[in-house]
Amino acid sequence: MNRPPQSKTAVIFGFIALALLLAGCATFNSTGRPGMMNSSSRYYSSKVTCSVPENLPGQIINVELGDMGMTQMMGGVAPRNSRMRLVANPTTFPAGEVTVVVSNLGWREHELVVMPLGEGNTAGSRVPNAEGRVNETGSLGEASNNCGAGSGEGIEPGGISWATLTLSAGRYEFLCNLTNHYANGMWQEVVAIA
Repeated sequence: MNRPPQSKTAVIFGFIALALLLAGCATFNSTGRPGMMNSSSRYYSSKVTCSVPENLPGQIINVELGDMGMTQMMGGVAPRNSRMRLVANPTTFPAGEVTVVVSNLGWREHELVVMPLGEGNTAGSRVPNAEGRVNETGSLGEASNNCGAGSGEGIEPGGISWATLTLSAGRYEFLCNLTNHYANGMWQEVVAIA
């Protein structure tokens, strides 16, 4: 089969498109170090664009939200066979007043919702509805106000949100409840101890 000759212009535009695609993969994380393609985690890493107030009350729990971005197409492997992540530190803390500080290092908008885990329930086992969200009845609060405290419309890439809550001793699930994010691995169990 004969192929029509390609013009030099088409070849040049092809190389330019490839270069732009690869340049878009060279992102930087909050420390200014290269992220995504140069990261062993295989997750996209947005540069943090806002900060939290000093002297937030209670035990500080840092949560990083992220997603794989383009790395999934390039063979990245994520925990739980997911394309997204939610990582809290620490995962065990004293019961009482806590401030959850949430950084969105991904390229999609995210949020954090705090849900109690009843006896016998496990994190990651909630069933999303037809809209790809889980039932938030019983939520204890959320951090979804971009560069601000409490509830909002979602944390933009590079944004931070925080929420101060009082958690009694028990098990909780931190989750992102934007469409299909929970089903894609954005949840983690945390424990408040007496």
